Amino acid sequence: MQEQREIPSYLVRRGRTGPTSRDALQRLWPVYGQNELSAVAARPPQVVEIGFGMGEATALMAAAAPGSEVLAIEVHPAGIAALLRRLDAAGLRNVRVWEGDAVPVLRALPDHCLSEVRLFFPDPWPKARHVKRRLLRPSFTALLERVLAPGGFLHLATDWPGYEEHAREALAGWAVVEDRRGRPVTGYERRAHRDGREAVDLVCRPPR
Repeated sequence: MQEQREIPSYLVRRGRTGPTSRDALQRLWPVYGQNELSAVAARPPQVVEIGFGMGEATALMAAAAPGSEVLAIEVHPAGIAALLRRLDAAGLRNVRVWEGDAVPVLRALPDHCLSEVRLFFPDPWPKARHVKRRLLRPSFTALLERVLAPGGFLHLATDWPGYEEHAREALAGWAVVEDRRGRPVTGYERRAHRDGREAVDLVCRPPR
């Protein structure tokens, strides 16, 4: 029986949304937003990005690969508004946006439909009592194995050594190599570097 994901891997911070963000959400969500799992399943993307933050890497990578259909998933409205503004400013139309948990989206997708899943700087939940909240767990890796196409991969980036170790353990049996795969440097990564943390990128292919 598949493990049930009862403990979320995120906490939604519902702070104030400024007028610029409110305008972006109202004006641009109808252009880029996805509201129905059935619609996502009927037209599955090629790439799913989970937890895109402020959308800097999402927009840059979408612009670099305009033929690739991306579904970008985030729970924080401020980040969603920021990505919507970036997509609109660049005139990009190859990104759709989902607000909420990624797990129901992956469950709704057909088998072996994705060429890539991106998980850039997920919350490491560094305290021992919070490790159970980390997204990479047996139920999630099983989902990835089902939705990734032959040759497809998970691209994980993290700046927490403990999370890298956790990921390698969670993905035991997968082929894992260090490879940046064209991921751009973002503001978050620059801040981490200033704080003395270096990012590592792991490209992980499931066993077949």
